Amino acid sequence: MRHALVEINGDPVAVTVDDDGLRRANGDLVGTDRLRWLPPVSGTMFGIALNDRALLESHLDSFNHPPYEKPPTRPVLFIKTPNTRNGHQRAVSRPAGERLQPGPSLGVVIGKSASRVRETDALDYVAGYTVVNEFSLPEDSYYRPAVKAKCRDGFCPLGPWVTSADEVGDPAGLAVRLSVNGELKQEGNTANFVRPVARLIAELSEFMTLHEGDVLIAGVPAGRVDVQPGDEVAVEIDRVGTLVSFVTEEGAPREGDRS
Repeated sequence: MRHALVEINGDPVAVTVDDDGLRRANGDLVGTDRLRWLPPVSGTMFGIALNDRALLESHLDSFNHPPYEKPPTRPVLFIKTPNTRNGHQRAVSRPAGERLQPGPSLGVVIGKSASRVRETDALDYVAGYTVVNEFSLPEDSYYRPAVKAKCRDGFCPLGPWVTSADEVGDPAGLAVRLSVNGELKQEGNTANFVRPVARLIAELSEFMTLHEGDVLIAGVPAGRVDVQPGDEVAVEIDRVGTLVSFVTEEGAPREGDRS
């Protein structure tokens, strides 16, 4: 089952998505001519840095020098603040004079409160999965991800929907692909996570409760690329969905969003 949130005539409407289109709760199909996609979840968005093995290995040498001295031994977390939340087929603004880099990732949607859960039980706390594009300015520090680089308005598109956990099955082994203007630019796989989804939930829930609707941005693969105003950026994840964003210049009107 795929669950989404859309805006119709200014009103948010919860829908399910099937092969025939979008359906309201009563089963009626929804027309898409004036539809606007909204982020399908509203909980806290927790990013996990360096959870892709190739990305971690590419930085191992620098981690052996000050100020780090050694690679991280626990998950490196950052939060995408509420102002970053963005939807499918919406505009993402590149700040003037800055480089902008998309970050394709599996989003793990928590289905019920999780506190001190065991890794063997952790997937029971997952409602489903969504596609996330964790936009950022280039980063100087992976140990201390910069708020200024990661928390600009609209810097975290997610969606278009949440695909239920039972439909996705095992979250390991999902291919993650990022394309710019139809050309494949970045590729990864959830099989390459340093910490698989279940371990992430277990380790995070050791010290904080995860709540229904929270999203874990489980890991961006190595090889970030720059994007420019006018680019169409798509993130595709096997069995989950495809999320599209349109890059605009900072200050461009929000009419840059498309439906």
